Formats: sequence, structure tokens, C-alpha cells
Amino acid sequence: MPRITPDQAGGQNVCALLDTIAWSEIGAAGLMTSDDGYNVLVGSTPSKPQLFTSYATHPNVYNARFSSTAAGRYQELFRNWLAYKSLLKLPDFGPVSQDLMAIRQIQEAHAMPSILAGNFDAAIVLIGHLWASLPGAGYGQHENQMNDLRDVYQSAGGSIASLTNVTGSAA
Repeated sequence: MPRITPDQAGGQNVCALLDTIAWSEIGAAGLMTSDDGYNVLVGSTPSKPQLFTSYATHPNVYNARFSSTAAGRYQELFRNWLAYKSLLKLPDFGPVSQDLMAIRQIQEAHAMPSILAGNFDAAIVLIGHLWASLPGAGYGQHENQMNDLRDVYQSAGGSIASLTNVTGSAA
């Protein structure tokens, strides 16, 4: 679960989306073998966890295999952390700061109205380029399937708007 509350995040759907992104980036087992993903370095696996020990700042550890400095629950790059730390006046790379940074990225991708309305698939399409594990990201890494992401989202308490056809009955 994100450390930020639904009230602080903008609603339960936002928290469920954060859980979904974390599951997609870290994996269920990885979330269980860490501080819910908040202290995970890119390349970590449940059998070989790669964790950092201080939330004072982004760890900026380069993983040559992935050519990445991604870290934390949402696998944020060091270069992005520097910009968001300043923009959002974040005190550290702790869990709430990581949650706030991910929420800002969701907002900047114009996905907040979709997720608040329960239009999960539309939100994922809008944020897909931000996280390598989302469908259509195109980073050459494993991308999770929309159906699996939708299941995680709903299990985390997210609601999906029902589709209504032109006759007004649920589709």
C-alpha cells in the first residue's frame, strides 16, 4: 500500500493505481521481500534482493545491465528525482516523497481525470510511457498485460467505471 492516504492522494483510485504501478515494476514477491518496494534498486529479484538502506536521498546506483539508476517503489530515475525533489520541495526519497512524485507524474501525463473517473485502461495508456513494465512502454523490458494490471488495481480497491451503451444498459 502507498504510505500516502487516499485523501492526500486524491482518492482511493489513485492509491490503487500506485499499488498497480508498484506491482508492475517490482512484482508481488519483490514487494514482499522489501519495504513494500520503497527501498528496491533496479534489477532486484526476490532471490537476489538489491535494496538501499537510507531514504535520505535517491541512491543513484547505476545498474549497467539495465542502463538505469531506477530505484524505489515506482523505479524512479535519479535524473527525474533531482527535478521532482526541487519542484515538489521533497525532503527526502522516503515513501511519502516517492508517492508524491509518482502522483505528480500521473498528473503531468493528464491521467488523473481518467483514473478518478474509473477509466483504468485509459489511464494506463496515458502513463504507459513513464514506467517500463506497463503495456506499450517500449523500453525493451517485460511489459505486463492490461488484464493482469486491472486485476491488481481492483484488488487494491480501485473502481472501474461500467461502460454504458447507447441504449443506457450496462455493456
